[in-house]
Amino acid sequence: MSFFEKLNQAIARNRSLLVIGLDPNPEIMPQQWDEVLDWLRGIIAQTSDLVCAYKPTLGFYQVLGARGLTLLLEVLASIPQDIPVILDAKHGDLNTSTIFARTIFQQWQVDAVTLSPYTGQDNIAPFLVYPDKAVFVLCRSSNLGAVAIQEYPNADSPFYLRLIEEVKTWGTPEQLGLEIGTSDRSVLAKIREIAPERIILARSIWGGNSNLQEILAAGLDKNGEGLLVPVPIDLLKAENSKEKILSLKEEINQIRNKLREEDSSCQLWMPDVCLLNKHPYQELILQLYDIDCLLFGEYTQASGQIFSYYIDLRKIISNPQIFHQVLQAYADILKNLTFDRIAGIPYGSLPTATGLALNLNCPMIFPRKEVKAHGTRRAIEGNFNPGEKVVVVDDILITGRSVMEGAAKIEGAGLIVEDIVVFIDHEQGVKDRLQENGYRAHSVLNISEITATLYEAGRINEEQYRCLTKN
Repeated sequence: MSFFEKLNQAIARNRSLLVIGLDPNPEIMPQQWDEVLDWLRGIIAQTSDLVCAYKPTLGFYQVLGARGLTLLLEVLASIPQDIPVILDAKHGDLNTSTIFARTIFQQWQVDAVTLSPYTGQDNIAPFLVYPDKAVFVLCRSSNLGAVAIQEYPNADSPFYLRLIEEVKTWGTPEQLGLEIGTSDRSVLAKIREIAPERIILARSIWGGNSNLQEILAAGLDKNGEGLLVPVPIDLLKAENSKEKILSLKEEINQIRNKLREEDSSCQLWMPDVCLLNKHPYQELILQLYDIDCLLFGEYTQASGQIFSYYIDLRKIISNPQIFHQVLQAYADILKNLTFDRIAGIPYGSLPTATGLALNLNCPMIFPRKEVKAHGTRRAIEGNFNPGEKVVVVDDILITGRSVMEGAAKIEGAGLIVEDIVVFIDHEQGVKDRLQENGYRAHSVLNISEITATLYEAGRINEEQYRCLTKN
């Protein structure tokens, strides 16, 4: 079970968005070492039906030395298996990220981890190769000393919002959330506006003159979820802590219900959000737009046609998590087809074909774009046997010429091609043309689906929408 599924089940089962920090903080824990584990276990026993996750802070255990890490493992073992664990590590060391990810996810079996973004996506990627785990990237701190950095260059266009825009391209909403420290509802509102689909792990919301209802109204998503609320330290120190935490849980649920009722009185149609007919690959479409795979202007296609837009899928390979989603989308089609080998059309679809071959454990070949005058002079690279069935993979279907040329080369070597799978179909009757030539064409997306999703989600304006639809 993935972190996302485990978290949602815990939220539904316990009707709670509360997260408790399990920290051997000297300010609140018992002074006797022997009592510390019992105290932490007691918190877990009293609250396992009141929370949706536990969050031990690695730093508190590390400063206690070897016995502190032993304590952490004992605490982790005490947490019920059906409640997710978020390890608050703020890890940011690129040199140790791979081994650290393997340790916490495979050995310690935690479900998620907090990370620092300042070494970039390279530091986050080793944690995202575990598809059933998740990361929360620290994007804003409540520390006053961080204001000079986070609010740069000014409060209207702060760095932390730009950071969130970048972080969103690193992983899917199911794998990558945001850690936000603030008691300012306006900050949460700005973040929720640009990241409507992300889980926000809140911290420091109880400082200042914060109002719980305002915090929830700003931070919750459109479904009244997506915000993980920390339990105040004061409640953990109280003698009747369970009753106070229960009361907080009920207060939050009352506010959530009230907010839902208020939302239900609003108009149903919102032109910049596609809620009623959500495309199954909506998040992928939006991410492709966000990393500039869709460009506007006068562009000459490989076919010689001039379009008012250009789709550049080559950028996908530099974004591992989006690339993974693209491969999964191809695989959703391929799993229903029969074939012996996968063939990619040079050069654009070769990374995709390679990724699919690895993920599906299927041999790959590819037709050369040009036959060299030296060496083996082979037209088809890779091992194969005549009579085998090959599925051809390409990126974009505009005229179908290049993919049919590649299929013809493959067939010329004695192989059979029946199915052609592409990522985007430009919908100019090319699938019918391929059918006339004996090929079944399949596509993950077509241009009208992309256009409608981007327009309804508010990513493109009406002028850009017309540019996309008139070609």
